[in-house]
Amino acid sequence: MKTLNIGLIGAGRMGAFHGQTIAQRIPGAKLYAIADPFPQSAENVLQHIGEEAKIYTNPLDLIQDSEVDAIVIVSPARTHSENVIQAIEHGKPVFCEKPMAVSIEEMKAIKKAAKKNPVPVQVGFNRRFEKGFEQAHQEIVDGQLGDVQLLRSNTRDPELSGPEKKPEWTIFLETLIHDFDTLMYLNPGAKPVEVYAKADALIRPDLKENGLLDTSVVTITFDNGCIAVADASFQAKYGYDVRAEVFGSEGMITLGDIKTSSMQKFNTAGASYQTTRYDQDLLFDAYVDELKHFVKAVQNEEVTPKVSIENAEWALYLALASIESVKTGLPVKVEDVISLQLKEEAM
Repeated sequence: MKTLNIGLIGAGRMGAFHGQTIAQRIPGAKLYAIADPFPQSAENVLQHIGEEAKIYTNPLDLIQDSEVDAIVIVSPARTHSENVIQAIEHGKPVFCEKPMAVSIEEMKAIKKAAKKNPVPVQVGFNRRFEKGFEQAHQEIVDGQLGDVQLLRSNTRDPELSGPEKKPEWTIFLETLIHDFDTLMYLNPGAKPVEVYAKADALIRPDLKENGLLDTSVVTITFDNGCIAVADASFQAKYGYDVRAEVFGSEGMITLGDIKTSSMQKFNTAGASYQTTRYDQDLLFDAYVDELKHFVKAVQNEEVTPKVSIENAEWALYLALASIESVKTGLPVKVEDVISLQLKEEAM
């Protein structure tokens, strides 16, 4: 099978990880080019992983390179949709880190481009590739838990970094968006009906007037009666904390573990264990497996990968409904926020 020449857009923290994965962890894939407005960042990635590749400063130049077979987008979130659309319009399969879009108008443009020029388009919801979450999903599909009645998902970062630079509503559009997709994944076939969200700046209250919200809880009601809760914090002193729980009429599943290993230490101070402090350590295999899946989908010419535009769209709806709920202080119907967003963007 032909080696896939992949162009990487974005050479930041996650770009460096995905670049190394493409170059060294996926048979049949080659890191062919990197685009970043700061060429030294791309040079640093290549030096770190000991590889060579073309370097561009303009993402469009990389996309238009005839030798590039597929695109992986890890640029800042607010640039994702533009890069996705450009890739699709040039017939290039594309993997995009979450979120794929930050507005319904952007999502509509992506869907329009994909309909006109069908290519594999995958979004980076990596929990769908974590083995425990995959197994839980299958158990639920097989009816092992009966009717899903309660759901919970949380994302808690170990440290609030660069708070002054975080765009408004980041906690919903870039953090909780993972949990929104997780809740959809663990409640297969159900659709969200209503959202009620609360958020505040509890870690850095001095930055609230600048638009920072660092702590949030969201309640979601689904059309199958299930009630779900997602929470997020930008600073959990004990480690990087990603967990979920599914409660059904026939049992319960819990997911996620912050321990670095199964080792626990017992002494006069009590019992203790080491915790994971970095997302790439906690979800290493999932990050790798999602790109392996993308490469396989492209090689097999599968237009709809495992995590599709539709999955990105529903997670976005929940993020936008949460934002509207925080603004109004009221529960929000998901169908209403879709209509409201479209009206605002038409003005």
